[in-house]
Amino acid sequence: MAGTPDLFVVCKKCGSEVSPYITECPYCGTRLRKRAPKIDRRTGDATPKPARKLPRPALTPLRSNEIPGIRADPTGRPNATIALLVLSIFGFLALAFVARVDVGLLNFDSDPWKYVVSGFVYSNTWYQLAALLAIGIYGWRLELRHGPVLVVALFIACGLGGNAIAAAVDVGDLILGAPGAALGMIAAWALPDVIRARRGIEHDGDLIGTAVIAVVVAVMPAVTYGASAIATFSGLLLGLAAGALLLRTQDTTR
Repeated sequence: MAGTPDLFVVCKKCGSEVSPYITECPYCGTRLRKRAPKIDRRTGDATPKPARKLPRPALTPLRSNEIPGIRADPTGRPNATIALLVLSIFGFLALAFVARVDVGLLNFDSDPWKYVVSGFVYSNTWYQLAALLAIGIYGWRLELRHGPVLVVALFIACGLGGNAIAAAVDVGDLILGAPGAALGMIAAWALPDVIRARRGIEHDGDLIGTAVIAVVVAVMPAVTYGASAIATFSGLLLGLAAGALLLRTQDTTR
């Protein structure tokens, strides 16, 4: 019958049947339990002590684009973005030992290694600051939301790819830096929020601040030697395509 206490318990050491209301076996002295169970005076039933419930960790509400059980850490370390910034700083320092023309792209027939190295070398501090500020901010946000592979892919496609497109056009200008990566990452990050804003959907991006940084990067080719307009706006178009793909992917997973 449910709720009826056991008539006896068996000692694990000597096998004797003893009362369920004692703590030690009277035959061998083995301790059966830490304390005797409480007895209900009205019914005489033994009621075991309820198990202690551990407090459940409190979780904050899910933000947009987050999957239950997989929470993005807003203070996480964006390793891919940091690596790109460090390589760019080393590239700028290397200009103290090599000439710009020796590492920059001039045309499509340039050495293959220059297609990579030129993306990490900037002609002056202000040009580098504008590009790396955009790559650092929006690469970091993209990496936290979508992972490091996307950031590296955008840098290669928009930055190095944009430089390759400019070299193929061959306008005779030296190509340095990765303004296409900067503008491409801005576009990939901002386009989903822009479309959501037009649809009246809540978004978490600062579109005004993003627009200011984008304008600064976009005018670099007009005021800086080595910043290619073709590379910059080729990266922008590739970034817009990536942003549209990200928006479509996010919408289909909701």
